[in-house]
Amino acid sequence: MSAAATPVAAVAPAAVRKASPIENLRALLPYVRRYRGGTALGVATLLAGGLVGAMLPLVMGTIIDSISGEHSLIERMSALPGPLERFLLSFYRPLSGETLVFFSLTLLGIVLVKGIFSFLTRNILIGVSRDIEYDLRNDLLDHLLRMEPAFYVRNRTGELMSRCTNDLNAVRMVLGPGIMYSLNTIVIMVMAISIMVRISPQLTLYVFLPVPAVALAVRYFGKVIHDRYEKIQALLAALSARVQENLTGIRVVRAFCQEEHESRAFERQNKDYVDSNMALIAAWSLFFPALEFLIGIVFLIVLWQGSRLTLQGSFSLGALMAFYGYIAQLVWPKVALGWVTNIFQRGAASMGRLRYILSAEPEIDDRAVAARPADDIHGGIEFRHLTFRHPGAENNAGGRPVLDDINLRIPAGSTVAVVGPTGSGKSTLAALVARLWEAPPGSVLIDGRPIAEWPLHALRRAIGFVTQDTFLFSETLRENIAFGAEAASDLDVDRAAHIASIRDEVLDFPKQFETVVGERGLTLSGGQKQRAALARALIREPKILVLDDALANVDTETEERILRGLAEVTRHRTTLLISHRCSTVRHADQIVVLREGRIVESGNHEDLIGRGGYYADLYQKQLLEEELARV
Repeated sequence: MSAAATPVAAVAPAAVRKASPIENLRALLPYVRRYRGGTALGVATLLAGGLVGAMLPLVMGTIIDSISGEHSLIERMSALPGPLERFLLSFYRPLSGETLVFFSLTLLGIVLVKGIFSFLTRNILIGVSRDIEYDLRNDLLDHLLRMEPAFYVRNRTGELMSRCTNDLNAVRMVLGPGIMYSLNTIVIMVMAISIMVRISPQLTLYVFLPVPAVALAVRYFGKVIHDRYEKIQALLAALSARVQENLTGIRVVRAFCQEEHESRAFERQNKDYVDSNMALIAAWSLFFPALEFLIGIVFLIVLWQGSRLTLQGSFSLGALMAFYGYIAQLVWPKVALGWVTNIFQRGAASMGRLRYILSAEPEIDDRAVAARPADDIHGGIEFRHLTFRHPGAENNAGGRPVLDDINLRIPAGSTVAVVGPTGSGKSTLAALVARLWEAPPGSVLIDGRPIAEWPLHALRRAIGFVTQDTFLFSETLRENIAFGAEAASDLDVDRAAHIASIRDEVLDFPKQFETVVGERGLTLSGGQKQRAALARALIREPKILVLDDALANVDTETEERILRGLAEVTRHRTTLLISHRCSTVRHADQIVVLREGRIVESGNHEDLIGRGGYYADLYQKQLLEEELARV
């Protein structure tokens, strides 16, 4: 295998087959199975409600026949099971007030029972959809937390946020209203049509005349809705990404007077999004009128033929009204058919976008971890012929590696500093120690064992990492410092803040350690954010401490205080210290100079000064800068 790191994307996007809507929705089955009990109960209440609701037109037709002095619709059409039919007929008398009262009360009872079942159905099935939404959201976040940095290079934060909110809501609509109304439509159609056939097979045949046209309309508009909604969700994700980037970088936008430029760019994207929505609405607007037109034709045909049969005396007025009642019941299923089609097509498109996240496999995982239990990490680090390219870097800068044939051994408990110009690979070297990027096999070792053989949890628990780009959460200072150290006491927080030389400043704040720092530590200075991040790394008492330019934003006096505090902390810990300042690294056991990804010098401070190379030049320049600053 090549010494260079393997690119993350092994398959070109164009080679990936696009999943069908059915395949996307099938991915929801494992989540539905978790709540099979609730789903079954919800379906049972729906079926019961459908059976009870199917009685409504029949009872209303019976009341009309009773008022008209006709024979009972129930008796003549034999539309009910025998026991139920005999029970109802025992109360039927034409032109009888008692019959009218009984069947009116029966009608009231049916409406009441149907309402109870309708409530239970909605409460149970919509509740299950919310539970599945909860599980899906948790799985999405868990998956995103396991993905390596390369995944976030390929995908913008705003787009991922859109998938986890808008797309997730569209999927929930499938699991709740989509399933509920689909089953409701099926139950109503089966019950209504079965009774309509018993009342009049001839009139029932007319009801089926528009079915082929409805099927064609559903197929055509379903595909149009799916494609257009998929495009809309992609545009919404891009829109969310732009908003997120603008809000995160608002100070940069204002500093460069780019408010108008960003507003125009947002307006263009927003217009594309609105135009795509209007195209979807146009398809949606055609779909419903088409269904309503077909339904209207059915009503006219049944009215024409049913009235003729009634006038001939072969069909009672109650039977005609009952038949019309069942046609009215079929109106909602036909309308719901279009609405449910829209829900399912949207949900399928959104689930396809969520599957992209859920099916993404992290390149950095525990596949290579040995079956034996992991020993405690002592902190020895070794780089053996390490050559590393960032994933996708072969397309840029001629594919030159970021790190080229690095050989370096850092004994446990020692302090090694890395200096070098910008872009020399210092931060990448630090990231490889924490396995944030995947190094070639056997090129990075911890305690003599390849880094991939250490469980990620154990490895990262043993490392305290202060990154170059300091990030603080929108929480209190105490919560930020204690992040990752759940058992930390107030005394531990205070001690870590003292070593990081931020304690005295925090105590001057009105709320001290309970001060909320704002998004990304907005209320703190750059130096305060770096020192808070340093305290966060120290409180964990790691075996390996990685400081990636962790003191770049503090003045030399504060730096001296921090280094004095760190001297005791780092005495028994392996420390990888990355800095541009010679004053920061001069007391390290070993100093390594990186240039263009290669080690060009190595030794302690005195050795490197004596050689008169890059480090000596850097030291002399910084001494001169300090002298000029005193003048």
